[in-house]
Amino acid sequence: MTEQSLSRLIDHTLLKADAKKEEIQKLAEEAKAHLFASVCVNPAWVAVAHEVLKDTPEVKVCTVIGFPLGASTPEVKAFEASNAIANGASEVDMVINIGALKGRDDVLVSRDIAAVVQAARGKALTKVIIETCLLTDEEKVRACKLAVAAGADYVKTSTGFSTGGATKEDIALMRATVGADIGVKASGGVRSAEDAKIMIAAGASRIGTSGGVAIAAGEQAEGSY
Repeated sequence: MTEQSLSRLIDHTLLKADAKKEEIQKLAEEAKAHLFASVCVNPAWVAVAHEVLKDTPEVKVCTVIGFPLGASTPEVKAFEASNAIANGASEVDMVINIGALKGRDDVLVSRDIAAVVQAARGKALTKVIIETCLLTDEEKVRACKLAVAAGADYVKTSTGFSTGGATKEDIALMRATVGADIGVKASGGVRSAEDAKIMIAAGASRIGTSGGVAIAAGEQAEGSY
C-alpha cells in the first residue's frame, strides 16, 4: 500500500478537551497537505475546520456525536448531528448508548442510532461507535447488526477515550458481521503505518488516528488516540 492510498483512509483526529482553534486549523491544513479522508473534531470546531477545507472537497469534516460516553438521549444526539451538519460536517461518528446495549435494551439502541441516521440522511455519512473494549463478542455482534439495520454507513471500534482501542480481532469480527457493503473504522491506538495496515488487512476501511502525519511518513506516532 502506497503512502497516498493509506492517507486516503485516515480520519486525522483531534478530540482533546483542551484543543485550541489554532490546533484545529493546523489539523485541517495537515489534512489538506496529505489528502486525508477527513479531519475529525469536536462539534464546536466543525465550522473552523470547514472554513479551512472549503476548497478541498476531497477532505471531509467529520465530527463526534454523544461523545465520548454515548449517554445522551436519541433526541439530543439527533439535534447535535443536525447542528454539526449545518455547520459543515459531512460525516458524523455517534456513540451508542452502551449501557442500553449491555442491558439488552436493543429497542433503545436501535432508536438511538436511527435518530442520528435520520438526521444525517442525504447530508452526511453516519459512523456508529460501539466501544468494543467494554463489550463481549456477543455484544459487539449485536451492536453491529443494530447499526446495519438502522441504516448506518459504518461501524467503528472506539472513542479512544475508554479502556482500550482497536484490535485486529475486533475489526475481523465486525467485518464478518456487517459484510462487504458497510464500512468498518478502526480507531484508538493506531500509531504506525504497520498498525494501520494490520487493521486494513483485518477488514478496516477507515482509520481514525491523531497520528496521521507521522503514519503517512512511515514514522511512529505519539499519543493514545
